Amino acid sequence: MQYTQKSIHAYLLLLPAFVFLVGFTHYPAVATFFDSFMSTPRAGRAGLFVGMDNYQVMLEDPVFWKSVLNNLWFALATIPASIGLSIGMALWVNERIAGRDFLRTAFFLPTVLPMIAVANIWIFFYTPGYGLINQILQAFGFASQNWLGDPHLVLGSVIVVAIWKEAGFFMIFYLAALQALSPSCKEAAQIEGASAWYFFRRIQWPLLMPTTIFVLVNALINAFRMVDHIIVMTKGGPDNASSLILFYLYEVGFKFWDQGYASVLTVVLLVILAAVGLLQFFILDRRTHYQ
Repeated sequence: MQYTQKSIHAYLLLLPAFVFLVGFTHYPAVATFFDSFMSTPRAGRAGLFVGMDNYQVMLEDPVFWKSVLNNLWFALATIPASIGLSIGMALWVNERIAGRDFLRTAFFLPTVLPMIAVANIWIFFYTPGYGLINQILQAFGFASQNWLGDPHLVLGSVIVVAIWKEAGFFMIFYLAALQALSPSCKEAAQIEGASAWYFFRRIQWPLLMPTTIFVLVNALINAFRMVDHIIVMTKGGPDNASSLILFYLYEVGFKFWDQGYASVLTVVLLVILAAVGLLQFFILDRRTHYQ
């Protein structure tokens, strides 16, 4: 009887979280999946079952494939760069150096800024003619560039913003992991005469692998769900050169009001994020030693 009461009490404590999880995660995902097989409802007309028509439209949509390609380049550029930069910053501010607290705050500051504010700051940096970056280029004799208006430069420009925003956030996890390592490891390496690079490659990096997996999965998810700075800085242009999957989904759903097609794009995005989670659980976690 006492065991039953404890079980009921435990389930009651879990009930609010369960309701929110089902109501705001599982139910919308299932409803979106069914909506992807329906046409967009109009005034006075409910949505009709159209089968795979919406998916066929997606496969024949050049803007969708452009957004997918952009997103792949975005992920390939931001993930290794932000992780590598965060490791470097964590290693630096983990040492006993002058101004360490200031450096930690400076590196982490972009993380606490809203993405809308960050995007507006970088718009000023990228402004043709009198923006900060162009002012520096002109001071050294280089020509001014239209960073957000050139199809060949715009994706790289928003990638830089994403790296600047994310690296400080990932640095906190690496810094915490470095501080959790036993000081005896470094002392033993110094006694053996190991170089700093050898110590990092052979000792620190393997011990940081659980943190790296956590950061990698978060970086992968972030690469496919970023939309704020695209809306503010480029609106996907010019000529869809900076359009990402989530931004295109936003346009289809809230600008063109095509609910059926937006549901298809949502399903694709959910499949990508689910694949990232499965990659972590079945492959990365099983290849990592946590002890």
